[in-house]
Amino acid sequence: MNKDNKRSPFFVPLIIVGTLFFLLGFSLGINGLLIPFLKKAFSLSNAESYLVLTATFSAFVVFGYPAGILIQKIGYRRGIVISFVLFAIGLYLFVPSAAFESFPLFLLASFVCGTGNTLLQAAINPYITILGPIDSAAKRMCIMTICNRSGWAIAPIFLAVFIDITQVNVQLDDLFLPFYIIVGVFVLLGTFTWFAPLPELKAVGEDEKDVSTESSDVRAFVASKKSVFGFPHLLLGVVALFFYVGIDTLVLVTPVDFAETIGLSNPERYTIYSVAAISIGCILGILLIPRYVSQLSGLQIGSVTGLFFSILIPLLPAGIAIYIVPVIGFSTCLVWGAVWPLAIANLGKYTKKGSSILVSAIVGGAILPLAFGLLKDMTGSIQQAYWLFFPSILFIVYYAFIGYKHN
Repeated sequence: MNKDNKRSPFFVPLIIVGTLFFLLGFSLGINGLLIPFLKKAFSLSNAESYLVLTATFSAFVVFGYPAGILIQKIGYRRGIVISFVLFAIGLYLFVPSAAFESFPLFLLASFVCGTGNTLLQAAINPYITILGPIDSAAKRMCIMTICNRSGWAIAPIFLAVFIDITQVNVQLDDLFLPFYIIVGVFVLLGTFTWFAPLPELKAVGEDEKDVSTESSDVRAFVASKKSVFGFPHLLLGVVALFFYVGIDTLVLVTPVDFAETIGLSNPERYTIYSVAAISIGCILGILLIPRYVSQLSGLQIGSVTGLFFSILIPLLPAGIAIYIVPVIGFSTCLVWGAVWPLAIANLGKYTKKGSSILVSAIVGGAILPLAFGLLKDMTGSIQQAYWLFFPSILFIVYYAFIGYKHN
């Protein structure tokens, strides 16, 4: 636990960061609803749509490690502020890209937004992890997830004030005002964060000038490493999060396609089941961790449960299997919050760089859906494509029981 947490309560910074997560979810939720309109306006082909994904997610790979170096120099709070500035710039660029119908500018805007998201994730996730007792980090992550998803849920209601989001034919001019509002929100977020009473935290051993909170064994362990890439438990954690983000994305985006494929009515409602399952899992995490269940035990139980149900999805009748997909989201909802403290444990001075490497795992949200689509085409069945879940969750199980121990 960070030594500063012993001297001052952390609930005020937690409320502030929770508010930031809510507003971030709100802004990104609106952005996510507006981007499809821009894609349609550009009449993008499938290949060009993949370029949009590449531009967005490549930022996590390209800027992931540099983000850690930057945060190490300027700190978490300034890193969060700069990330909001990058978001505002990227979102503003969408307006001229639409006005001039410039697809290259559209890709640049997507990349800038991805860069802002990379820096934000590299700053805010370790901040939440060390903001309080390390054994309840997953609990705080669950709180942030609920705040973020609540913002996403309100976004369509707000956007409907400006445009009819159910209409296909929406003029590009109608999108400018919502985009300007989002840009303004991110500018306000940056300003608020700059003046907010957020303490600049450091993980145990992160300050090389102060090793009083770090055991001699840990100091020797960190000193034996020549770079951040010398920590196997960190690198294995990146792989675990890579698979988790991909699974989480698929749990949220594939149920509609699954329902349509097997001829179910109101297919859009099946995504709601996934959102509800993940939210319930997070609420249980908040209530149970760490008083009744440790975050490690929660990770182990959830991953094993998810592994079991991942086998059932391709084997059960489709009408039943579609209801198992949300169970995967429920079972794995603690992975993100539980793997972070395990992966950055005992990194000492490498904590910020290690966190930035962990953030690069978000690219799994782009790669696993592509692999899922490939399996769907190869097998001719979306249900059989869910076999992708088994090896992905199997690795998470490995990390939960063995991988996190590797030094």
